Amino acid sequence: MTRQELTRAIIHTAYLNQDGHIASALSILDSLLCLYDHILTDEDMFVLSKGHGCLGLYATFLHKRMITEEEFYSFCQFNSKLGGHPSSRKIPDIVFSAGSLGHGLPFAAGVALGHKIHGVSGQVYCLIGDGEANEGTTWESALIASTYKLDNLVCLMDCNGSGERAIKLNPCVGKFYEFGWDAVEVDGHNTNSMVSTLTLPHDNPLFVQLNTIKGKGCPAMENNPEWHHKWPTTVEQYEKIILSIPDEPVHT
Repeated sequence: MTRQELTRAIIHTAYLNQDGHIASALSILDSLLCLYDHILTDEDMFVLSKGHGCLGLYATFLHKRMITEEEFYSFCQFNSKLGGHPSSRKIPDIVFSAGSLGHGLPFAAGVALGHKIHGVSGQVYCLIGDGEANEGTTWESALIASTYKLDNLVCLMDCNGSGERAIKLNPCVGKFYEFGWDAVEVDGHNTNSMVSTLTLPHDNPLFVQLNTIKGKGCPAMENNPEWHHKWPTTVEQYEKIILSIPDEPVHT
């Protein structure tokens, strides 16, 4: 499926079921597609700490045929596998049940440390949000990861500007570098840049700041805080939003 088709699918299931964080899902969609199409191997593990952006993950699963269309469009329905936050008890391919922010990176660091101790190969990737960096657990995990030289840990931060409404911590590249990480920033909507960065060898835990646009691909939602936890409520509003999505590719 194309990026535009997945964008429309995310908005459609949110409209059908009147729930979801659409704009957050769209800001991480390109990085998720990059990971699942180009980076992750059978030995790797992915943790979505930014759980409210789960529609981006579910859309990626739909793209990879890891779930059916019926399952995707059952989002947040009674007895659906797909809730407002991903559950490891309902979907085998999800290893971490996200909820309150700030828990995914500690989990990922613990798994990476365990893998180092037991000689397990593969990388552990964790996607957090920039607002999530306000949680102290983020920096405790950053310190632990560098102390134990977890070169098998990669933290990706979806830097879509949400954190600017709280404590302004960005840019975080320098902060993670001072904590002993290899740290870079890239365009979080440019697949080539992300692949180039994520395939480079690193001797320390790797931090990648993904500079993104909240609501990317949907002009009505781009950089509009109103759409943080909102969905189309009428047919007219839904159709207007869907028609506004350009047919040309919005990422490389």
